[in-house]
Amino acid sequence: MLTLPYCRRVELKCIVVQVRLTPWRPIVSKTPVQRTAAFAADSQLDDHSLALQRALAAASTAADNRGQDICVLDMRGLSDMFDFFVLASGTSRRQLHAMSEEIDRVLTQQWGEQRLGIEGYEESRWILLDYGDVVVHLFDPDTRAYYALEDLWAHAKRVPLPNAAYGCNQVEGRATSRP
Repeated sequence: MLTLPYCRRVELKCIVVQVRLTPWRPIVSKTPVQRTAAFAADSQLDDHSLALQRALAAASTAADNRGQDICVLDMRGLSDMFDFFVLASGTSRRQLHAMSEEIDRVLTQQWGEQRLGIEGYEESRWILLDYGDVVVHLFDPDTRAYYALEDLWAHAKRVPLPNAAYGCNQVEGRATSRP
């Protein structure tokens, strides 16, 4: 066992806190040498583009499960805690559960992303899935209208989605509430 001076232990605790806020992403490679080279070449820009891809994958999965008013908000300039919000509505408790379970399955199996937390699953009015840099909000229509996260985070840029029929409106690059 490696013994570190007391001041180093304090530093390590600070690093652990930072890692919890920005989770470590495993780099998939075949050998430790490739893994080290890939880690050295990784940059913050790559982390943001991967987070965007995961957010778009969550939005696409919500659409595949008949989610409505799907919207992805770019939160990078507004918050240090997360990079993207994915917002979607469902019409029933069963649909919200199906969307949350499928999003979790896709991000876990296809992206290697570990969910850090889930809130509201039992009540099923507002289900929050926390993946660190991507936070997914699934609402029933009444709860979404009441909390109006698109209005609360009106300064966030709306990410263009591949399918324009997803539903979140945009005015001058900013997210706005539904009509």
